[in-house]
This record gives sequence, structure tokens and C-alpha cells, in this order.
Amino acid sequence: MVTTLPQAFFRNFIGPSPDWYKTAILVCLVINPLVYAWSGGFVAGWLLLVEFIFTLTMALKCYPLQPGGLLALEAVAIGMTGPDSVMHEVALNLDVLLLLVFMVAGITFMKQLLLKAFTRLLIGVTSKRLLSLCFCVTTAALSAFLDALTVIAVVISVTMGFYAIYHRVASMKGQHDDHDHSDDSGLPEVSHQDLIDYRRFLRSLLLHAAMGTALGGVTTMVGEPQNLIIAEQAGWGFGEFVLRMAPVTLPVLVAGLATCLLVESLRCFGYGQRLPVKVRAILVEHDRKERAGQSLIEVARLWVQAAVLVWLVVALARHEASVGLIGLAVIVLASAFLGVTEEHALGKAFEEALPFTALLVVFFAVVAVIIEQDLFAPVIELVLSRQGSEQLGLVYVTNGLLSMVSDNVFVGTVYISEIHSALSAARIGAEQFDLLAVAVACGTNLPSVAMPNGQAAFLFLLTSAVAPLIRLSYGRMVWMAAPYTLALSLVGFVCVRYVLVPANQAMQAMGWL
Repeated sequence: MVTTLPQAFFRNFIGPSPDWYKTAILVCLVINPLVYAWSGGFVAGWLLLVEFIFTLTMALKCYPLQPGGLLALEAVAIGMTGPDSVMHEVALNLDVLLLLVFMVAGITFMKQLLLKAFTRLLIGVTSKRLLSLCFCVTTAALSAFLDALTVIAVVISVTMGFYAIYHRVASMKGQHDDHDHSDDSGLPEVSHQDLIDYRRFLRSLLLHAAMGTALGGVTTMVGEPQNLIIAEQAGWGFGEFVLRMAPVTLPVLVAGLATCLLVESLRCFGYGQRLPVKVRAILVEHDRKERAGQSLIEVARLWVQAAVLVWLVVALARHEASVGLIGLAVIVLASAFLGVTEEHALGKAFEEALPFTALLVVFFAVVAVIIEQDLFAPVIELVLSRQGSEQLGLVYVTNGLLSMVSDNVFVGTVYISEIHSALSAARIGAEQFDLLAVAVACGTNLPSVAMPNGQAAFLFLLTSAVAPLIRLSYGRMVWMAAPYTLALSLVGFVCVRYVLVPANQAMQAMGWL
């Protein structure tokens, strides 16, 4: 019962979040200026980073935009960074923001085709191990040439469709009835266990797909944004990047796919759940009815979506323009030929991505604090003080650890800039620079799968609309990523530390490099 105005303010503060969480955020807002005044920006900056990660772990209780945004606003207000620095980070990452705004919206116009294709795969492949491997390999192949965020957006859209089909039928709602997929109250008691098992099944497929984006993204210069930056600094073309990375990426790919099969076979870390029989029956029946009841209008829609999808893949693979601008072109082409011309109908396509876009800008404010307060400077200086293979291993490890708690694009950009400066100052040679560039690319791409905030695609998945539906929390995502983190990180370290140098020497002897 609210009896006073202060109680009313507290009740409204970040909505229905638990009272202890509201109190924790308020305490953080009080102590941050004090720590900054007493201990300086280095300590306060690391404290802010920990607090921001804490808001991400509570994403299912409260969307991180509000508490994380308050922390970022306070950091700007007390002088830990400035609006110009935040704007600089936003400008550097404009391609990523445009990608989120336009590409994710564009994918929604192809949802019908994607759902049909993946439904056929889901009901056609009865082996869960084979199905999981198919998802992992497919997203890895796509991510090597497309953007991981785009691939994750496709997988999220498909997963939402899978979930909606079963939940609607189990709630005994018609195809055109209003239905809230987050409300389980309409489900019969006998359907609840099937829903729990179905959520486990979808979670495992989604995590396999997400890990596939990391396996594929590390292999080429277009797979991740920092790869482009590293390749530009090193002067590598597409083929040279693939060759220089191959001594690490090929063994890591094998380890990742083996991990996929292993966790499914052992049914550990939240994997191994098979598609419930009743759910499979519903999906099969839904697919049968969809195909039987297709009109010529719907067939034409599928052909349009297929044509736009082919154009999208070609445009992305050929890098015809910025990914965000290609996404805008997808919206124009798809909406025009599908007949979606009303403003409110177009607006629905943007609902999924805009909250995360705002959250990403808040994250860039935290990145600006990291830069302004030189939070990573001691680590980088320690790395550059080492020599030879020891330096390679240390670069890989520190990149991985920092990428887990920060953002892999930012860490990769900072590291390659510092290493390039060391090359210019003759602290390292050209050959060592090339080896260190590989270590930076691998360190930012592989161990960063440990935490959702390590990669933008993973953070997008955690904060997407599908996460609460399938009960994908921060902790659960970390737990399910653990076997992949261990396998990818260890194999990557061994290859960087002991295989990379002799492999490069062999390729140079054969004239490949």
C-alpha cells in the first residue's frame, strides 16, 4: 500500500522490478560520484563497468536501458566522459546502429519464408544431434560472409515463429485471434510440461546457432567489425586474412562442432532436450495446413521474399554498401512488392530493434568512459613488455578477458591501434606485428562468447523479445556457453601460442604469404 509521495516515487522507479534491485541501483548512483571524487577515474570507471554488467544480468527483471542509462548519464554528468566523446563512439559505430535499425526490420518482412524453410528442417530432421549441428554449421557459414547480427536476427525471428505456433495452438486460439505469447494462463495443465521441454529445446538450438556465428565470424575479415579494422591496419586482403587466421580458426571450428555434438550426446549444460512429440505433431499439422491452404497471393509473397533474400545475400557477400543501407533497401523492396504500405504496419517491423539500438548507444557511453579513464592501459603495457610467443599468448588471453567484460569490437580496435603504434616506434618487427594481429582477432572473437556482453550479437539475443519467452537469462546463457567457451578458448590459445608461428613459416616457405 502506497501511503506517501516518496513511496509513490519509489514504486514508479524502474517499474515492477524487485525492491532490492531498485535500492541497489539507487545506491550505485549515490556512491559513484563519491568514488570518483575520492579515488579517481580508474577505480570509478571499473566500478561503473561492473555495475553496467550487473544491469545486463538482470535483463529479465528490468530491461537494461533504464538502469544502465541512468549510470551512463551520471558518468557524463560527473565528468568521467563527455557528450563529445560519446558522440565520437556513436559515429564510429554508425554502421552497427544502422544495421540494427534497418536490417533487423528488413528481416521481419521475410519471416514467412524463413519460418517455412526452418520448419521443414525442424520436422524433417528427427535426430537432435544432427539438427543442432545443422544450425551451428549454417550460422557459421553465413557469418563468415554476412554480419553476425544479421544472422542472429534471422534465427531470433524463426525461433519466435516456432514458439508462437505451438503456444497459440496449445492455448486453443485461432490463427487470427489476438494472443499474448508471454501469457501461459490459457494453457491446459497437461500442456505446461510440453511447453517447458519445448523452451529447453529452442534454447539449445538458439545457443548452438549463436556459437556458430562466433565460429564463422572469426574466419574472414568481414565476419566481425573488428576483423575489418585489423585487416585494414595490417594491410591484408580477404584471402590473406583467411590464410593467416587458418592455423587457429580451422582447429577451433573442429573443436566447436565437436562440442556441439558432445553436449547434445551427454545432455549436459542445458542441451540434449528433444522436440516433444505433441509439439512436433502440432508443427507438422500447422505446416500441412499452411501448404494446403496457400492462395496464389501467398505463393507470390513467398517468391518475392525468396528473391529479396537472394538479393540480400549477394549484396552482403559483395559488400555493395554499408550493411545498414542494404537493410534499408530490403525494407523498400520487400514492403513495396508485398504491399505493406501503411505507416503503422511498417512501424511494427522496427519494434524489435529500436530498444536494443538505444541500449547500444548507452553501452557506447560506457566505452567512452573506458577510453577516457585509460582502464585498459596497464594491461596493454604489460603485454607489450613481453617478447615472442609469450607475447602472442598474453595478447590472446588479455584480449579474451577484456572482451568478456567489455565489447570485443572496442577491445580489438584499441589493441590493434596500440600494436600498430609499437610497430611504428620499432618496438616490434613487421612479422611479429602480423602474428599479433592474428592473436588480437582470435582473442576478441573466441573467449568473448563467455559473456553476453562480449559480442553485440549475443547481447542482442539476450535482450530480444524471444529471451523471456524461452526463459533465456544472463546466468543461463553464461552456463550454456561454458562448454563452448572452454573448448574454443583453450584450442585457440594452444594454436596461437604453439602452432601459429611454425604454420606461418611453412606458408611463407610455400609462397602463400
